[in-house]
Amino acid sequence: MRWQTTLQLAWTRRGLLACGLWPLSLLYGALVGLRTALYRLHAIATQRVPVPLVVVGNVVTGGVGKTPVVMALVQHWQAQGLQVGVISRGYGRRTQGCFEVTAHTLATDVGDEPSLIQRRTQAPVFVAERRIDAARALLAAYPSTQLIVSDDGLQHLALHRDLNLGVFDDRGVGNGWLLPAGPLREPWPRPLDAVLHTGQHPAFAGFQVQRTLAQWAVRADGSCVALADLAAHATQVTTPNTSVEAQAPLLALAGIAQPEAFFAMLRTQGVIPARTLALSDHADFESALRNEYKGYSLICTEKDAVKLWHLRPDALAVPLHCTLPTPLTQLLDARLATLLTKTPLAFGQPSPLSSPKGRGS
Repeated sequence: MRWQTTLQLAWTRRGLLACGLWPLSLLYGALVGLRTALYRLHAIATQRVPVPLVVVGNVVTGGVGKTPVVMALVQHWQAQGLQVGVISRGYGRRTQGCFEVTAHTLATDVGDEPSLIQRRTQAPVFVAERRIDAARALLAAYPSTQLIVSDDGLQHLALHRDLNLGVFDDRGVGNGWLLPAGPLREPWPRPLDAVLHTGQHPAFAGFQVQRTLAQWAVRADGSCVALADLAAHATQVTTPNTSVEAQAPLLALAGIAQPEAFFAMLRTQGVIPARTLALSDHADFESALRNEYKGYSLICTEKDAVKLWHLRPDALAVPLHCTLPTPLTQLLDARLATLLTKTPLAFGQPSPLSSPKGRGS
């Protein structure tokens, strides 16, 4: 939407619009400070779960690439032999209450990001307005769970967490002001166990996460197409007088925080779509978009595919691979090993992370 674009541009500097909104940010900051103080004074209770809980969140509004980081962390710890579960609010879902995310639940009912996490990792995933409800339901259904990862929730102080990870993209903290004059949800800097960057130009020190597209795209039925073949196809359908049989032109669409980043990554792989369609984050494909992509072959992100496939099972989704730096995983493994030894009743056996052979990158 135009007003969202205007605000995002305003948040990059301290211009006239940001300065005009600055008094409101003072009020917002006062409310955030009061809320934080009430939790610190135990005037509002913070609830715990009997297993270590890791929050992967952000201090700026909008998408910064948290979900790929969550999936990479879950898969890393699964490779160490841990039973990992995931909780989320399920942003953008059309339902209320607590639900388990399965291969059969609609993304519109539980949220596109939880659906993607469950599909990619096969970990137990639960969504609820209150994350403590999701965590309790997950542990009740899967009592062998040893670790819970929360997708977002840095500002959700009602739930105790053992590790806080903050994710940033190329925007950094923008103009450094709180909402609505800037992009900050809370004052920065704030204590974090690790700072991660998903962009190309980190604004401050932290761990650099590498994100690359897979070399293939996948349909709803699991069949795959190499990006190299798509690149050749795009060239053929846009070359005049081609001798190959005419095929539908390629439409790239993305309903993510930064659609242009996905389109640029496709072009880097040689896939030049005939058309691109940038949608709002968490876009609903069941609306008027039905007529927008008739006559095209579709290529999209995995996050879009979990909602789009029941309308267009032939749509191609390109997985995004997130590579965590070895120093980061070593740091988190060491801290998690300490946490696991403090809660032996939750697991009944030593953690795989306590063994040097279990340390991964």
